[in-house]
Amino acid sequence: MAKDPQPEDDRAHRGTPPRGSSAAGSQGSGRRGGNPSGRGGQRGRTRPPADVVTAQRPWGLIAAAVAVVVFAAAVITYAVVQVNRTNAGKVTSADQIAGLQTFQYAAGQEHVSTPVTYTESPPVGGPHDPEWADCTGTVYDVDIRHENAVHSMEHGASWITYNPDTISDADLNTLKGMVKGHFYLLLSPYAGLDSTISLQSWNHQLKVASASDKRVQQYVDFMTLNKDFYPEVGASCENPTFVSNPLVVGDSSRAATSTSVPTDAPTTPTAAATTTAAP
Repeated sequence: MAKDPQPEDDRAHRGTPPRGSSAAGSQGSGRRGGNPSGRGGQRGRTRPPADVVTAQRPWGLIAAAVAVVVFAAAVITYAVVQVNRTNAGKVTSADQIAGLQTFQYAAGQEHVSTPVTYTESPPVGGPHDPEWADCTGTVYDVDIRHENAVHSMEHGASWITYNPDTISDADLNTLKGMVKGHFYLLLSPYAGLDSTISLQSWNHQLKVASASDKRVQQYVDFMTLNKDFYPEVGASCENPTFVSNPLVVGDSSRAATSTSVPTDAPTTPTAAATTTAAP
């Protein structure tokens, strides 16, 4: 008689290997030592490796900062050099201007409408016309009336004159550029001048042969509107009438009558004016 078929091992049905098989042994060894968790054949969870970021130095920012510092240093150095170069020829006292002559006209000189015969040529002080010549950086092409120019110097102006027969075009252009538009300066030709160029302000005079002489700029910078040397501090240099209709040598005063308005006793310079020696 045929035997009934035996049911399949339930473990085999479930895919569990029978005892004694190699798979079972492997699984058992995993439980004993390979896998402490007791979970057959499965490895324990592990943390994923952390992303390690290496710190980067900001080389671009460092280079930009260095460039800015270098540029700033270059600008400062250039500025210092330019300032030093500009100040190199400047003077701080009248006696530093070689050849400068000094005179002794006191404040309060007479206002007169009659012609004046001056000791110096060009004059540097003394009686003068009640009307001053405009000295707002004015360039005249005529020999302006000296009595009016002296009044301008009383107000602090520097009057630059030149011999029209001996001055070069280049020197004349240099003087015009120096004067034009600069308050308390005026420029005019002076007939018969014994030097090519003469600069004068109240009680001071400097004669030179060329406009390129560094003393010309020194004189203009130091003597013009220097309150230590002229009588009427704060007085105006504007006179539009004189600009549009300048009086020239030989013209009569525009004053209505001959007047004399001294505010102090006038004086005459000594026979020998003081001259600053060349260094």
